[in-house]
Amino acid sequence: MASPNDNEVAKMSVPVKKRRLGSDYSSPLLPTTSSIHLASEVNLSDHLSSVKHVILVLSGKGGVGKSTVATQLAVGLKQKGKKVGLLDVDLCGPSVPKMFAVEGKDIHQCPEGWLPVYVDKEQQLGVMSIAFLLDGKDDAVVWRGPKKTAMIKQFLSDVVWRDIDYLIIDTPPGSSDEHLSVIDNLKAYNPDGAILVTTPQAVAVGDVVRELTFCKKTHIPIIGLIENMSGFVCPHCSECTNVFSKGGGESLAKKYHIPFLGCIPLDPQLTQCLEEGKVF
Repeated sequence: MASPNDNEVAKMSVPVKKRRLGSDYSSPLLPTTSSIHLASEVNLSDHLSSVKHVILVLSGKGGVGKSTVATQLAVGLKQKGKKVGLLDVDLCGPSVPKMFAVEGKDIHQCPEGWLPVYVDKEQQLGVMSIAFLLDGKDDAVVWRGPKKTAMIKQFLSDVVWRDIDYLIIDTPPGSSDEHLSVIDNLKAYNPDGAILVTTPQAVAVGDVVRELTFCKKTHIPIIGLIENMSGFVCPHCSECTNVFSKGGGESLAKKYHIPFLGCIPLDPQLTQCLEEGKVF
């Protein structure tokens, strides 16, 4: 029997109830019991087995532009004609929905699992984030490791990506329980590897070294390193000013013999596009 297409699945779906978060001692932020059982009572295929490529985006420090790189990578692949999924597992700081102007959208539940929120009419780019489950955009996720691990596992197992070419996973900064949960649940699928994001200054570069060590210990291949915020080009005179110095990421890549994927300058137009949820 042929599997239903995305539009047919959407017609069979129901919204997942949003919940207001409390402390770590409150009930976990999960769909209602009936919706969880809905996905588990049927004979499901493995949602990740049909994903052709899985790429993690990592950073040693927060605020270096990791989510910006993840979203622009997803958009670039979509523009190349690929079908892309973007999974935001930064549970305490989910920013991907805002960057695509899909804040406040509902997640829908179908018999196979959770449907991602698509940012385009063609359904070529789907997003999943805990932000879609929050009752308010200012709600805080105050959880200890086990609840975060359970949430990430559910994201990886229950989201119906439907034969996408690339799954981009935007992770929190550092190397925490969330990262270990992602890697443990992806091992069977041989992810392509990780893209590391840093800014040029020594403090950020030093944290990336720890991220390199993390990747080696967990046997995650390193696709390459990106140096973000690498200089500011004046829109009036085109003069480049190295606000945060320059070359730290490239030097690190050479030192540890990993591919250097390039520099991204500070660009006010990119910032404005991300703030307004527009494609750069």
